[in-house]
Amino acid sequence: MRRLAQPEVLKASAIASLLTALACVPRLSLWPDRNAPIWYLEAVLFLGGMVLWGFVFAWHTAYTQRPVLTLKLSPTLLMFATLAGIVAAIGLYFLLDPILRQRTPEAYPTSFEQWLAKTLFGLSFLQLFLVFAPFAWLTRLIRKPAVAAALTVLLGVAVLALQTRSSPLPVPAALFAKQLLARTIVGSMSLWFYWRGGILLVSWWGLLLESRLLVDALNHF
Repeated sequence: MRRLAQPEVLKASAIASLLTALACVPRLSLWPDRNAPIWYLEAVLFLGGMVLWGFVFAWHTAYTQRPVLTLKLSPTLLMFATLAGIVAAIGLYFLLDPILRQRTPEAYPTSFEQWLAKTLFGLSFLQLFLVFAPFAWLTRLIRKPAVAAALTVLLGVAVLALQTRSSPLPVPAALFAKQLLARTIVGSMSLWFYWRGGILLVSWWGLLLESRLLVDALNHF
C-alpha cells in the first residue's frame, strides 16, 4: 500500500485523473437528467480517478513487469490491433447493434457531438474503471496476472448482468447470451492489448470499436 503514497505515483495519478476528468466534460454537459452541477461531478471524477489511477501506477508495472504506457509500438502488433478492431466493430455493428438500438436508442449517439462525448468518456473513464484499475488491483492482490485478467473480464460480465437486471424491459435469453459473448471477447482482447502495448494500444482498439457508431451518427445530419 505504501506505493500509493509515493510522490511519483501521486503526481502521475493526478495528471492522468485531470485528463480523464477533462475528457468527461462533453459527456456530462450532454447528460439530460443531471441533478448536480458539472463542477461537482468533475470533482468526484477527479478524486475517484486519483484512486483508480493510483492503483494503475502503483501496482501494474511492479507486479507485471510491463509498462503502463508504451510510446513505441510494434508495427505488427499495431496492425493486428487495427484488423481486430475493424473485424470486431463490423461484427458488433451487424450482429448486436441493430437489436440494442431498438431496445435502448438513448445509448446510441445521433450526432457527431454525442459520439465524441461518448467515445471520450469510454476511452478515458470506462476503460480505467473496467480494465486498468481492476487488473492492477487484482494483480497486486493475487500476484498472478493470468488469474487477475480472468477476474477482470468477469467484472465486466458482472456489470453487464447488473445492467440487464435493472433494465425496464425483459431481456431475451438469446440476446443476453450474445451480449455476454461480446462482452467477454471485447474484455479479453482489451486486456491482451493492454498487456502487450499499454494504454495507447488498447485505446486505439477501443476507438476502432466506437467508430462503428459514427456511421449512423453522421447519417442523422
